[in-house]
Amino acid sequence: MFKDWDNFYLLVGGAAGALIGIMFVVATLTADMESKRMAQGSRIYITPIVFHFSVVLVVSATTAVPELPASVLGVLLLLLAGCGIAYAIVTTLRMFRLNWADGLPDMSDKCFYGIFPAIAYVLLAATGVAVWLRPEAAVYSTGAVMLILLLIGIRNAWDLATFFVLRDPDKKE
Repeated sequence: MFKDWDNFYLLVGGAAGALIGIMFVVATLTADMESKRMAQGSRIYITPIVFHFSVVLVVSATTAVPELPASVLGVLLLLLAGCGIAYAIVTTLRMFRLNWADGLPDMSDKCFYGIFPAIAYVLLAATGVAVWLRPEAAVYSTGAVMLILLLIGIRNAWDLATFFVLRDPDKKE
């Protein structure tokens, strides 16, 4: 199904895999933070980034499976989309509901960590359905959604890394 898409998924999947590794480095920047605050922030900021990169990595790896039936791909995309939608909703609710010592996350964080990923996963679900109805369009929409998730993850990883780098190390957090 993904004939001639090898380079695209090698690039996108490789980037996602490398960025998952970099997120471990970003996580080490939190070592001196208070553990309760870190646990709360990790569930909302670090883990979703790794989740989105992992989805991109899994889909990219799946495209390299020789002679994979389209029905298996469709089911996988629907499963990943369902998990992604649920996870994005939970992340969004956490951002809106939790008591934050430093104030609530700003609207860009709410959009990029929760709302936009939820939309991307809805698109991924549509792509999963398109595998059966319009396979030629599903190839392009799968690539587009993977690129969207990768870019959301890159934006969020940059946002998180700059937050840790620019914070005041003398301020007790």
